[in-house]
Amino acid sequence: MRRSLSSIEGIREAQLCSGCGTCSYLAPQQFRMVDDPEFGRRPESLIASSHGDDAKPRSEALAACPGAALAHDFDGGDPQLHADLLEGFGPVRQLWEGHAADGALRFAGSSGGASSALALFALEHMGYAGVLHTAARPDAPYLNETVVSRTRSELLARTGSRYAPASPCEGLHHIEAADRPFVFIGKPCDVAGAGMASRLRPKLAANLGLTIAFFCAGTPSTAGTLAMLAAMGVDDPAQVRDLRYRGNGWPGQATVAFDDAAGQAQTRSMTYQATWGGILSPRVQWRCRLCVDHTGEFADVAVGDPWYRDIEEGESGSSLVLARTARGRAFVLAAIEAGYLVATDVPDALLVASQPNLLRTRGAVWGRLLGSRLVGSRVPRYSRLPTFRFWLSELSLGQKFTSVLGTARRCLQRGLAAFSAP
Repeated sequence: MRRSLSSIEGIREAQLCSGCGTCSYLAPQQFRMVDDPEFGRRPESLIASSHGDDAKPRSEALAACPGAALAHDFDGGDPQLHADLLEGFGPVRQLWEGHAADGALRFAGSSGGASSALALFALEHMGYAGVLHTAARPDAPYLNETVVSRTRSELLARTGSRYAPASPCEGLHHIEAADRPFVFIGKPCDVAGAGMASRLRPKLAANLGLTIAFFCAGTPSTAGTLAMLAAMGVDDPAQVRDLRYRGNGWPGQATVAFDDAAGQAQTRSMTYQATWGGILSPRVQWRCRLCVDHTGEFADVAVGDPWYRDIEEGESGSSLVLARTARGRAFVLAAIEAGYLVATDVPDALLVASQPNLLRTRGAVWGRLLGSRLVGSRVPRYSRLPTFRFWLSELSLGQKFTSVLGTARRCLQRGLAAFSAP
């Protein structure tokens, strides 16, 4: 029997779960996050009932689920917002290109280490209690875990992109229980989930001092990482001692340290282009194919790569930094003033040039949602995140048809259509 989207189980069944972990934070007695190698991090139901004491946390979990719905509530008439970016990229108050002043953070980061620089500024200069983010699991480095960093050494050890399932919102209880503000770093959907959860938990809202989202093209499943490891000559993931997807240079290489069958230490690397483009991106979870927020529209600050130009061999990393809220703008300016972040203002056109396919992707989502509905597949709800106008303007006629009919075919193949076998 197909469940509706009126439950976390129904969202999971429809493959609309983003794996953020918000439900397990709001309803820890009902859900815990587990890793499904083919799909990603998913909530496992611990209690089947939705009555009595169980009903309220389940209702709150559903209300804060970014997999089911996203809705903007910013003031569209705010003169501080960049009107030319609003429809395609969400609220932007100021845009910089820059990097961490700390050379080690800059080198180890995925691009310019801007997120790490802002986090370090919060810890050392603003008196924040910690940074909630994602890192490699020490016992299984090809998997992720949610961590709290409180020092520069911890931040440095946990730099770099993690192109594998992560559920940082499952750790929001650390922020709620703190006596001072926290920084939260995550994917756009993670930040959206944390924001919606904060509306239900006043103490979380009080301690959620700064949210940072990184630009995201989707989350590959664990199967993607295992395929990448196999391509680098690692047959058994238990042999892995360390794994980095990016960083240590810009954009950096995927690098794995492992013990071979003879017990000898080995290190293998592959380019970012080969791993992301050829292995990981085809294994992105279904919810990401229906996502319109790839640049962290619900965050205080969003950070991404400035892909508007070619990267020269050995070039030091650089980051695009977007202030989306007044709080985020004030925080970035203070970090620049204090010497933690080196950044200069850049024109809005640089964001568009750095993400040349994003508006087309946003338009394609409208076609994908339509194609899903045509076969009765369930879809997320969006409010004030325009898609149709970009479907009209950014896609060729062939791309329009593909976005609709290709998606309908994929829904049938995935068993997501209304008439698919259970």
